[in-house]
Amino acid sequence: MTVQDEAAADGEALEVWIDQDLCTGDGICVQYAPEVFELDIDGLAYVKSPEDELLQDKGATTRVPLPLLVDVVDSAKECPGDCIHVRRVADRVEVYGPDAA
Repeated sequence: MTVQDEAAADGEALEVWIDQDLCTGDGICVQYAPEVFELDIDGLAYVKSPEDELLQDKGATTRVPLPLLVDVVDSAKECPGDCIHVRRVADRVEVYGPDAA
């Protein structure tokens, strides 16, 4: 069973954040999950709140909606800047992204 399957089975809450220092502005994340990611006027990607508000504070996180989990994980895997981090809310352990074990 993959971490993704476990998260879905357990209803485990996941959150995602973007390290703008590494963002290349390619917009792949926005293509995969426009409900979660958005490019700002500075050309960098940011996460959005459930209310569709752009979260521009450094290290800002947003919950990963379970129906969008695959899209968010694919974003992290395909990101050329390796700047998308998906972690468990409970213990803040990264499960997808450059720091995942």
